[in-house]
Amino acid sequence: MANLVSNILNNGGDIWPLIIPSEHTNGTGLCNPSILNDNGKLLINLRHVQYDFYHTFGKYESRYGPLLYMHPDSDRTLRTVNYLMEWDQYIQWYNKVDTTLLDKPPVWEFIGLEDARLVRWDDKLYLTGVRRDTTTNGEGRMELSLIEDCKEIERTRIQPPIETYCEKNWMPITDMPFHYVKWCNPTEIVKVEGDKAQTIFTGDTLNLRYDLRGGSNVINIGDGYHMAIVHRTQFWRNEQDNKQSIYTHHIMVWDKDWKVDRISREFNFMGGDIEFCVGLEQKDNDFYITFGFEDAAAYLVKVKKDWLINWIYV
Repeated sequence: MANLVSNILNNGGDIWPLIIPSEHTNGTGLCNPSILNDNGKLLINLRHVQYDFYHTFGKYESRYGPLLYMHPDSDRTLRTVNYLMEWDQYIQWYNKVDTTLLDKPPVWEFIGLEDARLVRWDDKLYLTGVRRDTTTNGEGRMELSLIEDCKEIERTRIQPPIETYCEKNWMPITDMPFHYVKWCNPTEIVKVEGDKAQTIFTGDTLNLRYDLRGGSNVINIGDGYHMAIVHRTQFWRNEQDNKQSIYTHHIMVWDKDWKVDRISREFNFMGGDIEFCVGLEQKDNDFYITFGFEDAAAYLVKVKKDWLINWIYV
C-alpha cells in the first residue's frame, strides 16, 4: 500500500495541520477540509464534527467495538459546523459559516452540512455537501449553499435523478457550473437545474474488484483532462457485529471525452484506517490536497504538479 504523504515529503512537498483555537472546538474533532483556488486565493472549508472518534487500530477494542463516537454529555448528536478560511502559508483569517438564516429544527441525529466542498460557479461561492437532518429517517441529499461574507443566504436541496435513500459525495466539477461527477464506476455526470439533477453522461463500466466512491472536487488539469481523488471503503464486523471501516484512495483522470484515462495505485495518506479527502486544487505549478485523519485532524499537502502526474502514471 502506497503512503502518499510520505512519498510527497520525500520528493520536496510540504504538509501543514489545519487548526483553529480550541475555544471553538472544546477538544472535539476537526476534519475533512476542502480547498478552492478562488481567483488566486486559496480558500479552505474546515469541518468541525463536535465529537471525538475512538478508533481501535489493533485488537484491543472498546466494549462497544472498534468504532466509538464520544459525545459531550449535553449533546449526543453527530453535529457538523463549518469554518471558512483563507490560506497563504498559514491561516490568514477564519470565520464560522453562519447558517442561522436557513436553519430549521433538526429531525434526525446527523445535523449540519457534512463534507462540504467549496466551488465557485457563475461567480458565486458555494458549499456543497450532504445534509441528513431534514427527515425522520435520515434521508441524505446533496445541497448547494450559497455563501456571502461567510453567511449562508440560499440553500437548495438537490433531488437525484432516481429516488434513493442517501446521496452523498457528489464531486463538483469546478469548470462546469452545476455539474457533478455523481458516481465513479461507471462515470456518471449529472447537471443540476433548480433543485433537480439529471444524468447527462454515463461512461463505460470498468472491470474493478470494488466500488470507487466520490471524494474531492473535480479539476481541469489541462487539454480537457480532469482529475479527482476518490475513495474505497472496506467494511467488516467483529463477533459482536460491531462495524469496522477502512478507507483507501485512488486518483482518477478522465480525458476530454470523460473516458477514464488512468486510475492510480491504491494509497493511504498517513497510514490511518479512516482518512478522507474532499479537497484537490491547483495553483501555479502545484497541487494542493486536503484530507482528514480519523475524524480528529485536518491537513493540507502541497506537491509539485509534474511529480504527482508522473506518480499517477507510473
